[in-house]
Amino acid sequence: MKFTKLLLTLGLVAMATPVLAQTALEQVTQAGALRIGTEGTYAPFTFHDASGELVGFDVEIGRAIADKLGVSAEFVEGPWDGLIAGIDANRYDVVINQVGINDERKAKYDFSEPYIASKAVLLVRGDNTDITSFETLAGKKAAQTLTSNFGKLAEASGAELVGTEGFDQSVALLLQGRADATINDSLSFYDFKKQQPDADIKIVATQADADFSGVLLAKGRPELLAAINEALEAIKADGT
Repeated sequence: MKFTKLLLTLGLVAMATPVLAQTALEQVTQAGALRIGTEGTYAPFTFHDASGELVGFDVEIGRAIADKLGVSAEFVEGPWDGLIAGIDANRYDVVINQVGINDERKAKYDFSEPYIASKAVLLVRGDNTDITSFETLAGKKAAQTLTSNFGKLAEASGAELVGTEGFDQSVALLLQGRADATINDSLSFYDFKKQQPDADIKIVATQADADFSGVLLAKGRPELLAAINEALEAIKADGT
């Protein structure tokens, strides 16, 4: 009887002892992989080369961060407008896809320290003389991903948004005459012109201030955020 009471007592103690949940960093370490959400269609940051391999600046950043964490990088691709929502659905641990740091996103998600800065440019067809600045975009059709910083800038400039899935589709609609303009990353445009020098598109305006991008992740994961920031510092220091 005493032995039975002892077992019951030990069982109650065990039940009363809280089981500490793993931190997000511990989960990543145990899984052996950092799951990274990215578009895979946004050159030169995240895209597929001629062989079909996923490459680009953001892809390299993701792999370098994972390497510093001692795990592999596991990329999960998807269209931009649903990419950040994938964090809420736990489809991946972070998003690395030129995600601009702004107050609206910071209210819901955490960001790493910035790892790149770039400026938005306003693009039109070569024969367009009506649009010469962000101000003259009012009333015009702009091909944009609807939830991007670029889309919000176009909307704030008074443009009518034509929804797209990314840079390539935005440029295609512009060239087809189905949109009057698009606002996008200057680095993406220069890479596009390098690949397609004869494309009849030009820059008519450049944003005065640069946008900063960081690694986006869910709030409440301080250990993982700190580890990512440490990894970025190490990457900058050793030139990875």
